[in-house]
Amino acid sequence: MDRFVGNIAGLGTGSGTRLVIGRWAESPLGAFTDVMMEDASGERTLIAPSQAVADYVSATYSFDVVRVVDVVSTLDDRRLTVTAGSLAVTAQLGAVTVLGRMLRLVPARLATSPAWLSLINPVAGLVMPGVRTAGSAGNGRTEYYGVTMARKVVSATASLDGRDLGNLAPLTPPVRFGFSSAPAAPMLVTVVTSIRRP
Repeated sequence: MDRFVGNIAGLGTGSGTRLVIGRWAESPLGAFTDVMMEDASGERTLIAPSQAVADYVSATYSFDVVRVVDVVSTLDDRRLTVTAGSLAVTAQLGAVTVLGRMLRLVPARLATSPAWLSLINPVAGLVMPGVRTAGSAGNGRTEYYGVTMARKVVSATASLDGRDLGNLAPLTPPVRFGFSSAPAAPMLVTVVTSIRRP
């Protein structure tokens, strides 16, 4: 079982570009940040900090373009910042969401358990359309998302190749990287992602 412990931020922009940023404190590949991006035309891009990360993530999710560049991120109680090649993102964080308050009621060990996540998977999509907690990670693997906290993203700035991507917007239409989509409401979650290998 491969375990990735950290945060995922999902946000849309006025240009139609949607971003899913993974900031991982612990993983089989060490600490790293990666960015999954889908533009208004539907082109899906992975921005990874190393070839090893690019190989692992692109074996798990689907992309049209893969870029390996330096990726630097910071996260504190107020903001997330990411610089990934020519992409720059700053997201201002707000309060814990209603979902986040509900998640606090579930013990973390249970909330990240693959057995629990398989059990609640049918309900997850009803609570948050497009979201699943268990599904295929490709190549005979199974992936589990165990979210333990959720906070609102209240504002954001993003630019790519020197072009402003526009104001914060919902992640609509849903991104199409893998079995589960990020929710439409911009947010940052604390998560344990587990991938079971055959």
